[in-house]
Amino acid sequence: MCGRLSQYRGIHDFVAVLSIPDALINHVGDAPLAHYNAAPTTSLAILHQHEQQIYADTLRWGWRPHWAKDRAAPINARVEKVAHGPFFRAIWKQRLIVPVDNWFEWVDAEDKTRQPWLIRRADHGPVFCAAIGQFPTPEKPARDDDGFVIITADSAGGMIDIHDRRPVVFRADLVREWLDPATPAERAEQMLLFEGESSEAFEWHKVGKAVGNVRNQGPSLIIPQP
Repeated sequence: MCGRLSQYRGIHDFVAVLSIPDALINHVGDAPLAHYNAAPTTSLAILHQHEQQIYADTLRWGWRPHWAKDRAAPINARVEKVAHGPFFRAIWKQRLIVPVDNWFEWVDAEDKTRQPWLIRRADHGPVFCAAIGQFPTPEKPARDDDGFVIITADSAGGMIDIHDRRPVVFRADLVREWLDPATPAERAEQMLLFEGESSEAFEWHKVGKAVGNVRNQGPSLIIPQP
């Protein structure tokens, strides 16, 4: 996963398919999020659960433990290692969802340039990316080093031609189980390894090279190109 995504619809559009029984505690507002070309370090909308309530907050994309100040903050965590390696131990049980519209990958083209591709659900619905992070709760204030990483797995099927890694994406009916702090860590790991959406749930198309510049925003960036 190359580290660029879109999160442009409003938070209520993302959560409408989740059948949340209680009211969402919304700290991101009701307006469209309008991130057509979000890069690492961007503050993005995330969903997390505290006790029995679902919260929508903003959180920086990227996190590292306090003892790893000599390296850049990772934006992704490999599913093969995230549950057992020391690097993410402090946040492994702090699960969240990053709801996105699509993500981007770059492929070497015949003219030796890099061609960007957009990947989204084939039904154009919300993409619920599994993630972990350090984030504030009603009992824990925000910290300067708060942030999140998206969990990735090997690509499969036709998606391999676009990139060898992909985010672990859950169906809407699994989101609440992933977010629930009562879900055992062993079950959460099994969900990551075996219950992410397959490549058949997605479609992809070329987009214009303007997406390569993080300063560019707007719906023109997601229009299919020949």
